[in-house]
Amino acid sequence: MKKIALAMLFAGVSLMAADGKALSAKCAACHGASFEKAALGKSAIVKGQSAGAIETSLKGYKAGTLNKAGMGALMKGQVAAMSDADIKALASYVAGLK
Repeated sequence: MKKIALAMLFAGVSLMAADGKALSAKCAACHGASFEKAALGKSAIVKGQSAGAIETSLKGYKAGTLNKAGMGALMKGQVAAMSDADIKALASYVAGLK
């Protein structure tokens, strides 16, 4: 019985885990599907950046302390509802794009 409960717990946790690919869908309009575009012709291209750099930027936008290329307010709105786990998953996904 304990093994079944433990297995169900792990299954539930994995289903609740943040999905970087799904989270990236709303970013594609400005950054491109592969994050190869300069958003609105202003931002740096995100593709090729490390997961740590992306995560730091997203957390800065969320906190309202980052305003690269005047995109702070727009990006703050985009990441406002993301949890730290969401941000980490998104950053890892984007950094892994080839």
